[in-house]
Amino acid sequence: MFDHVALNVSNAGKSREFYEQALKPMGIGVAATFENWTGFGKGEKPQLWIVQRDPVSKGAHIALNVPDRKAVDAFYSAALAAGGKDNGKPGVRTDYSPTYYAAFVFDPDGNNIEVVCHTPA
Repeated sequence: MFDHVALNVSNAGKSREFYEQALKPMGIGVAATFENWTGFGKGEKPQLWIVQRDPVSKGAHIALNVPDRKAVDAFYSAALAAGGKDNGKPGVRTDYSPTYYAAFVFDPDGNNIEVVCHTPA
């Protein structure tokens, strides 16, 4: 349904570093840049934009779908190493569905970034 999403961030450089490291294990990288704007995606199609402007997004929730559970685990490790804060270790969330495997990390501005796999183990 969505073509792209943008998060307003307080520090473009700090957020770019975080997202570059956190999304890299999933094959997502910088797809486009403009002044204080960075678009992340696979190939040349930006789908997640971060932009330094007011009001800063705080408490947004974005969930990214991945094909396997290893990608969830890799995101979680990379995001924590990049300075993210734990908001839910990788695991099955049976209250969502029997195959809902996800991890949650707060970005530098406190947005909840989730990576989820719906494929059974």
